[in-house]
Amino acid sequence: MQKPFALLLLPFALIATLSFSCTPNADLQGKGESYLQGEWQQDSVPAQKKLVEYSLYHIKFSCDSFFMQINSFSKTNNGPDTCERSGHWVEYIKGGYFQIRDTLHVRGQFCNADHSLKPEGGCFRSGIYEELFKVKKEGDSLVEFSAASSLIPIRAHLIKRTTCTPKPL
Repeated sequence: MQKPFALLLLPFALIATLSFSCTPNADLQGKGESYLQGEWQQDSVPAQKKLVEYSLYHIKFSCDSFFMQINSFSKTNNGPDTCERSGHWVEYIKGGYFQIRDTLHVRGQFCNADHSLKPEGGCFRSGIYEELFKVKKEGDSLVEFSAASSLIPIRAHLIKRTTCTPKPL
């Protein structure tokens, strides 16, 4: 007795379906990059005293997540002083990251210092933050992040090393 051609293909179709079918999301966060785990601080930028505006970064990497504090300084008044506070203001961002070769992709949302989401409007930026950084590791405790949107690199030194302990999602 000859079997129809469709019945011969059935086992192969079943295997292919199981191989490429959807899988549930992981129940733990990813590990991220081990060399980035911890807190990184930028203390100054080149020619800082000559610049009209500049920003200094404090970045905390925890597994595949980050929390960024951007301290901005300006010698000119670009808006209401209630926001800029005599030329100094702080913005916060939380989100996730991943690295492919020498490029770090960070994506998050502007938030408040307590990690709560920042509402639309008000002072400064809100909503989605997304940036690509070319990363140059200059040792165990010094990393340079060159943002695609900025000419001034972020040279950050490690102030506290941590290890990733993935948390449930």
